[in-house]
Amino acid sequence: MTHTPTLGKQRRGLVVQRRQALLERDVAPGVHRLQHASTNAYLIEEGGAVTLVDALFPASRVHLDAALAAMGRTIGDVRGLVLTHAHFDHLGMAASLHDAGMPIWVHDGDRYIAAHPYRYRSARSRLWYPLRYPGSVPLFAAMVSVGALSVRGVEDAAALEPDGVLDLPGRPRVVPTPGHTDGHVALHMADRDAVISGDALVTLDPYTTRTGPRVVAGAATVRPEQALASLDALEATGASAVLPGHGDVWRDGVVAAVREARAAGVD
Repeated sequence: MTHTPTLGKQRRGLVVQRRQALLERDVAPGVHRLQHASTNAYLIEEGGAVTLVDALFPASRVHLDAALAAMGRTIGDVRGLVLTHAHFDHLGMAASLHDAGMPIWVHDGDRYIAAHPYRYRSARSRLWYPLRYPGSVPLFAAMVSVGALSVRGVEDAAALEPDGVLDLPGRPRVVPTPGHTDGHVALHMADRDAVISGDALVTLDPYTTRTGPRVVAGAATVRPEQALASLDALEATGASAVLPGHGDVWRDGVVAAVREARAAGVD
């Protein structure tokens, strides 16, 4: 029997989740969220073409194809993949997409991690987090089940220029937000009043399972103080919608999101 991937549907403004993947349409005008194993990628549409932001997991490709089909698009309409950062849960299927000819962009500060997805530094040991936060165990088990331990590196991605505007659908502006990784960036779409924050600001911390705007725990953040300082750059966008790398979209404005993240600190 042929397996047909199923995605979340938007039905009268509500999102219905099916199996592991969820597609939420128009989280900002022409921007769609694809969630797989508690991690988000975004699809930016413009003029029949698409920019993909972040690459989820190796097993996510079938859900990407299904999401594009739901949008009336195909993989051939995707003009490029932009990485907010190169941790394994955002690099996922990048190598296979690149093998098929898709251009990829990453900040030079994350080029080493992009080539070696499991050789990244963090401020605190990851070993004790499952003991203190046992709710994270099924979350990471789900990531493992979709290929989190088999992510291939990418060595020849193009470099993102800080504060540059990408010549890609949606023309997002690169906003440097280091701290989670050395080369982390956010993507601001002023005309859509939205910022893709990646893991510079999330509404679900995979390591603690705490929700609400926050910086990711020191288990995966290399410089927590720098990550908190980078919230200034997000705040400066003034965006109404914050589209995080993990968790639900925040629609109460980036200023309020940053205020809550600062108050939460870093676990």
